Amino acid sequence: MKEVRVRFAPSPTGALHIGGVRTALYNFLLARQQGGTMILRIEDTDQNRFVPGAENYILESLKWAGIEIDEGVGKGGPHAPYRQSERKSIYRKYAKQLIDSGHAYYAFDTEEELEAMRERLKNQHSSEQQYGGGTRLQMKNSLTLTAEEVNKKIADSEPYVIRLKVPANEDIQLTDLIRGEVVVNSSQMDDKVLMKSDGMPTYHLANVVDDYLMKISHVIRGEEWLPSAPLHVLLYRFLGWETEMPRFAHLPLLLKADGNGKLSKRDADKAGFPIFPLNWTDPRTNEFSKGFRESGYLPEALLNFLAFLGWNPGTEQEIFSMAELIQSFSLERIAKHGARFDIQKAQWFNQQYLKAMSGADLSKYLLASLANEKINCPPEKAIKICEALRERVSFPQEFWEQGKIFFLAPVSFDAQLVSKKWNADVVKFLTRFIDYLKALEIVEVSEIKQIIEKTAHSTEIVSGKMMQPLRLALTGGASGPDLMMIIEILGKKETIKRIEFAVATLPLKV
Repeated sequence: MKEVRVRFAPSPTGALHIGGVRTALYNFLLARQQGGTMILRIEDTDQNRFVPGAENYILESLKWAGIEIDEGVGKGGPHAPYRQSERKSIYRKYAKQLIDSGHAYYAFDTEEELEAMRERLKNQHSSEQQYGGGTRLQMKNSLTLTAEEVNKKIADSEPYVIRLKVPANEDIQLTDLIRGEVVVNSSQMDDKVLMKSDGMPTYHLANVVDDYLMKISHVIRGEEWLPSAPLHVLLYRFLGWETEMPRFAHLPLLLKADGNGKLSKRDADKAGFPIFPLNWTDPRTNEFSKGFRESGYLPEALLNFLAFLGWNPGTEQEIFSMAELIQSFSLERIAKHGARFDIQKAQWFNQQYLKAMSGADLSKYLLASLANEKINCPPEKAIKICEALRERVSFPQEFWEQGKIFFLAPVSFDAQLVSKKWNADVVKFLTRFIDYLKALEIVEVSEIKQIIEKTAHSTEIVSGKMMQPLRLALTGGASGPDLMMIIEILGKKETIKRIEFAVATLPLKV
C-alpha cells in the first residue's frame, strides 16, 4: 500500500482563512490516522500578490491550532526547498519536457492581441471565448511560427508564456473521493498558461510537479480547485506520471449561516465574528481583523467545530478529542454539499470545552485577567469564582467580565429594578439578615440558606421576594451566578459592607 503523504499548500497572499485551517485539519487527520506524513508547502509563485508576514502568520496559526507539520517549511525534509519560488529551475525543466513532447507550446501574444481575440470571439457570439483548440492557430505562438522565428524571439528576450496544448474533444475522467466520478470534455478547457512571462510557473504546473516529486498520495483541497482537476490529470499523463497520480478529494465550500453563498470576510465582519485564526493587520491597507484566538476560542474547540463543517462521524457524538477525530475521520464521510458556518455552534463548542475543564485550569484565565487589572486574589478564591461561573461562560475572558462583581463593589444600581423591588420590607429583611450573618463563624452555602429562612420567619416576609433585592445590593444588577455562592465567595465582611451601602444609598419606593 502506498505511504500516505498529504500536503497543505497555502499561498502567502494574506491572512489564512478559516476554511484553510479546515483544509489543513482534514489533511492532518488523514495523515495521523494512516501513520503518514503531513507536509507544509508554500505556493508563492504569484509574486504580485505576495504579502510580507503572511508566511509567518500561516506557521503561527497552524502551531496555535495544534496541527503539526512533519515536513516542509519551518521543518525541513528530503524534498527541500518547500517554497515554490525557490524551485523555479525544477519547473522549467518539466515545462521544456512538455514542449519537446508536443504537449505544450510557446505563446508570444501581447495583452492587446489577447484582448482583440476575446473581442472578436465575443462579436462572433462564440460560446468559447478562450485561448484553446479553436483559436490557437490564429495566434502568435510556436504552433504558427517557424522554429527560426521562435528561436529568434526567445534570443531577443521577447516576453512569452508556455501554454498546455489541450487535446481536442476528449473526455477526461477522474475519481474524486468525495464526489465520485468526474468527467469533463476537453472542449470546455482552455490552453492554460503553465509558465508565466516572469519565469515563474502557474499553480497548475507547480503543484503537479511538486506533488509528484514529493510523493503526495492524496490531494485534499477546496472545491474551487475541482474545475482545474482535469487539467492536472492531463499534466500527469503528459509527463508520464499517470500511475503515480494522487487521489483527489475536493472539500465542500463554507457557506454563510443561511446557506446562501460562500462565506466571505465581509459576511463575517457584518455578523461580528472572526474569519481568521489569529489577529491580522493587512500591511497593504492597515486594516485590522480580530482572530479566533484573541476572541477567546480554544484551539481544540475550534478544530472540533471545523471538523464538523462537511464531515460527520455517522453517530450522535459531537465532542471529539483530537485522538478521537483521528480515529473516526474518513474522507468518504465528507459531504458534497456546502457546509453552513454557524458561529453560534462554534460558541457552543467553546462553551462545552470550557465546562469540561477543571476549576484549577479555568482559574488561570481569571488570574491572568486579575494580574492585568493589578488585583491580587488567592488561587482558592479564583477557583471558587470559576466554578460559580462555569455554566455561564462561553469564552475565557468572560470569567473576568462576569467575575468582576467579586472584586468591585457596585457604585450604581439597576434603576428599573430599584424602582420595582426596593421598599421598606426589603430594608427590614436585609437589616435582619445582616444581624444573623454577623453571628456566623463560617459563611457557607448551607448556613446562608438557613439564615435566609430564619430571617424570613422572624420578619414574616417571604424569602422568595427578597432574592432579587439581595442580589441587587450585592452586585448592582438582576442577574449573575448562584446568589448563595456569591455570598460565600464575598465572605461575611464584604457582604455586610455591600448590603449596608445599598440600604444607606438606595431610595425607598413610596
